[in-house]
Amino acid sequence: MNRVSFFLKEALRSIGRNPIPSFAALMAVLITTLVLGIFIPAVQLANGAAADVRDRIQVNVFMKTNATKADVARVQTLIQKTEHVKSYKLVSKAQAYEEQKKLNPAAYELLGKVNPLPDTFRITPDDAKNGTAIVAALKKPGVSGKTTYVDSKIGSTKESKNEAGKIVKITGAVKLSLGLLGGLLVIASILLISNTIRLSLFARRREVEVMKLVGATDSFIRWPFVIEGLILGAVGGLVAIVLLGLAKLTILNQLEGIATLISRPDMIQFGPLIAILVLASIGVAAAGSGLSLRRFLRV
Repeated sequence: MNRVSFFLKEALRSIGRNPIPSFAALMAVLITTLVLGIFIPAVQLANGAAADVRDRIQVNVFMKTNATKADVARVQTLIQKTEHVKSYKLVSKAQAYEEQKKLNPAAYELLGKVNPLPDTFRITPDDAKNGTAIVAALKKPGVSGKTTYVDSKIGSTKESKNEAGKIVKITGAVKLSLGLLGGLLVIASILLISNTIRLSLFARRREVEVMKLVGATDSFIRWPFVIEGLILGAVGGLVAIVLLGLAKLTILNQLEGIATLISRPDMIQFGPLIAILVLASIGVAAAGSGLSLRRFLRV
């Protein structure tokens, strides 16, 4: 216990001797922890939004305008036999007309009673990635020797994945940007802590030499510097966690009733997030201390 108390006092004394480098290292850890605290939920939100959009991907099968009820029934049978079809819905030309008229009443008033829209099958794939496979299956040559499409009354097929593609691109950009920023800040934090420990070593170089001459072990000399780095990392991480907690109480909790994404069931809870951030801040501090001691402490 006396030895631990001695190491702690020496670490605090060293921080007091080098307040500016210590403060810079502490702030670097604080900012890094803040970025990580924002990065993890942000990536989860982006992934959740992309997954929600992907789940809404549909394959639209448009019938030709001259298709009869028998043609529609035949295509419906074809869809039922197609792999990867989770569910489908037939939207008649009348239903489609009413839907589009509600969206753009002025334009459809000009059409009068003319209905240019076809009957449409809206197919939901069993997996978003299988939408293309369904389109290909509906367009492949018939098995009865025909060289045309399986059913000549199908006008066209279209996979509605543009929105999902945009969300996925945005998700990737968010991950890459925050990931790069977080990585750069982690490196900066490690280097700043390493430089702080190096300055402490330089200030106490004669003391270290004397300790070595009187028989102090390598670990006895190193421990105060290790604890110094851990203190800087822990304090920076705790301050960042307090700031994140205040932001959660004053901002996010007020938005939960409005922004449903914030309260997604698969979002990380604040408790586990705190544990991850504490471990990250201590890990950064330990890496900085270890780098400095390995490079600059020759005992």
